[in-house]
Amino acid sequence: MNELQWNRRQALIASGLGTLSLGMPGMVMGSDEVDTSGNAVASEKSCIFVLLCGGPSHVDTWDMKPNAPLDYRGPYVPISTKVPGMRINEMHTRLARLTDHFTLINSMSHPGAISNHFDAMHNLLSGQSDRRVQQGRPNDQPYLGSFVAKHKPSTRNFVSNAWLIKCVGRPVFCAPNIGIGGYLGSAYAPLFVGSATNHPAMDDFKPPEIYNSYDERRFEERKSLLGRLESTSLDRDRQVRDWSDLREKTYDALTRAEGRQAFDLSQEPVAVRERYGMHPLGQNLLLARRMVESGVRFITVNGWTGQAEYDKKGPPSSSWDMHGGNMGMGNAFGNGSYGMGFCLPRLDEALAALLSDLSERGMLENTLVVVTGEFGRTPYVLKQDPPGRQHWPKCFSAILAGGGIAGGNVYGKSNKYGEYPTSNPVRPEELAATIYHALDIPINDPLDASGISRSLTTGKPIMELFG
Repeated sequence: MNELQWNRRQALIASGLGTLSLGMPGMVMGSDEVDTSGNAVASEKSCIFVLLCGGPSHVDTWDMKPNAPLDYRGPYVPISTKVPGMRINEMHTRLARLTDHFTLINSMSHPGAISNHFDAMHNLLSGQSDRRVQQGRPNDQPYLGSFVAKHKPSTRNFVSNAWLIKCVGRPVFCAPNIGIGGYLGSAYAPLFVGSATNHPAMDDFKPPEIYNSYDERRFEERKSLLGRLESTSLDRDRQVRDWSDLREKTYDALTRAEGRQAFDLSQEPVAVRERYGMHPLGQNLLLARRMVESGVRFITVNGWTGQAEYDKKGPPSSSWDMHGGNMGMGNAFGNGSYGMGFCLPRLDEALAALLSDLSERGMLENTLVVVTGEFGRTPYVLKQDPPGRQHWPKCFSAILAGGGIAGGNVYGKSNKYGEYPTSNPVRPEELAATIYHALDIPINDPLDASGISRSLTTGKPIMELFG
C-alpha cells in the first residue's frame, strides 16, 4: 500500500487512536477552534438531560391540582414560588426560589397509545411519537445525545456523549437504542459512566477505564512513527496534511488532563458537594457539571436518588416508578426508596444546586438543562394499600433551563385533573426540536451513515420558550 491509499481509519490506527475515535461509544472527535495559545476554546453549547426514570407524578410535583378531589390531588399542597402564579410541591423549597431560572412545561404528551417504559423512553429520547415497530424491533432512530455527538462533537474531550449512570435492574427501564447509536452507529452511542455499585457518591468511585488508559511512552512512539511516514515528499499532498492535522487534534484532546480530572470530585470544596447532596443524583449532577466544563457536549443523568436506609427495594435506576402496593413498592407518598417523601427532597436539593452553580459560574447561558420523565402518572390515586399511581403517557411535565431558554414561565396547561393538555401540547418531537435549536443543531439536513438525508425530528422548536 502506498501513502496515497491511506484513509482516515488507517491513519488513526497507525497513531494508536483508531479505536478511540471510530469504535468506542461516545468518542467522536470534532473540529473546535483553538485560541492563540493553542488551547481549545470552550464548547459552544452543552446539554445536561436529567431523565427521571420510571415517570414521576406530574400532579404531585409541578402540575398540582389542589382543587381536585382528594383521590386525584393526593396528600401534598402547592407552595408559592419566586414567579407569581407558578406553584410547585411543598417539598421543593429550594427550587421555589429559583423558578426565575427555568420554564415549566405542563403539557408534555405521548399522542400514541403507549403505557410502558420501554416505548415511552424510546419516543422521548428519539424525538418521535411512534416507535414504528418492524418485525418486533424498534426503529433505528438515534437518540438526542447521539445526534449531538455527530453534529456538535467535542475536541476538548474524547467523549462527546455520556450517560450517568447506566440503567440497571429490570430491562424495561432501558430504551432499546441507548447503547448502539441507532443508524448513526456505535461511535455515537453514549459512554456509560458508573453503576449502582460504582457512582460518585461513593468514596471509591472509579471513572471509566478509558480515561486512565493513556500511556505517554506508547503514544509518543506511535506519534513518531506516523510522523516519519508523513515526512516524505507526499507531505505536500493536501490529504496527507489533513490526516496530520487530524492526528494532532486527536492527540491533543486525548492527552489533556481536564477530561480525567473531571472525575476527581475531591477537587470540589466539601461545601459544594454537600450543596448538591451526598447521594447518587446529587453527585452525578455535580459530575455532569464538571464534564460539561471538560468539553462533553451531551450528558444524560439517570434520576436515581439512591435507596432509603431502611428500604432497599427496587432496581437502582427507576426511583420514580411509584406504583405503590400493587407492585410491592411501598407507599408512593412515603419515605421509602419509591416514595416521594424520600425522592422529592433529593431532587429539589440536587437540581437547585445545579441551576445555582451553573448560574454562578456563568455557564447557564450555554448549558441547557432538561428535566423530565418518560411519562407521568395517573391523575387518580390507585385504590390500594399502600397507595400509588399507574403509568400515564397522555400528560406530564418537564423543566427546561439555560441554553437560551427564558426563565419564569409556565408553558402549556392541562385540564382540571391533569389528564390531558388543554393548551400547547408538547410531543417528543417538539421537545427534541427545541433541544436541537438550543444547541444550534439543524434538524432538516443530516446524513446517516449511508449518506441518506434524514430529519432528526419532524417537530418544530417552541420559539416562545426562548428569551
